Amino acid sequence: MHSTESTTTAIVSVRPVTIPAPAGRGVDLQVRVTAPVTGRDLPVILFSHGFGQSMDAYQPLAEHWAGHGFVVVQPTHLDFPPLGVGPDDSRTPEIWRFRVQDMVLALNHLDLLEASVPGLAGRIDRSRVIAAGHSYGGQTAGMLLGARIVGSDEDLSDARVTAGVLLTTAGTGGDDLTPFAAEHFPFMSPDFSTMTTPALVIAGDQDRSPLTVRDPDWFADPYHLSPGSKTLLTIFGAEHTLGGIVGANHTQTTDEDPQRVALVQRVTTAYLRGELTGEHVGDLGKLESR
Repeated sequence: MHSTESTTTAIVSVRPVTIPAPAGRGVDLQVRVTAPVTGRDLPVILFSHGFGQSMDAYQPLAEHWAGHGFVVVQPTHLDFPPLGVGPDDSRTPEIWRFRVQDMVLALNHLDLLEASVPGLAGRIDRSRVIAAGHSYGGQTAGMLLGARIVGSDEDLSDARVTAGVLLTTAGTGGDDLTPFAAEHFPFMSPDFSTMTTPALVIAGDQDRSPLTVRDPDWFADPYHLSPGSKTLLTIFGAEHTLGGIVGANHTQTTDEDPQRVALVQRVTTAYLRGELTGEHVGDLGKLESR
């Protein structure tokens, strides 16, 4: 565990916390919990990582949020390469579903997670839960907010989730996908028409994905195609990692920019404070919202 001095409040981070998982998953769920060392009635952010990442990524976000009064819970999903779930593994076609189940499993075991962090007991507000995610993790979080897969009536939403943050999350499937994506990622066909939970959607105007034939506006689909209270932030010049939100050890960041990362930190924190507490958050800039 460790604390940092680059945040408003000192934080502590504990990993791994092991949650027993259903037999079909094959391995138990490993989770990182990052929390402020002081404060009460702390909201929870369930964060789903992008493809191939783990609970050890996204420290620029997790540590910032924890330093501003949130308990951040980061499960490691089955697409983390060291877990050895390859293309021929029977679990691979269902990883998108296991990801959602991982988030729910972590939420179901908040008592265990709370007990794993010294001094955290009794300080979590279970009535304020946010589902957040980046890239593949954005689709995972979106399912908890009410999004579904086209052609399926399966509802994986969770009523305990009160708000969401979707970072460079894939848009619609079908003809919008490249042939490679359509063949290998058939689950990448989200239906946002049932995603009613309030959410902040963040996209980069230079995020050109090899998975879609569309321009970067594809990543704004979760905002434009979902009902209810939504806010969209488009970051000019940003590519898929929004300046480097995955962290210093991520080698695929091509648009490294600490100012963009700081913008994501500031806007997400202000949005969540306003959504969950109603407190005045000041000027967020020119965001599109409804």
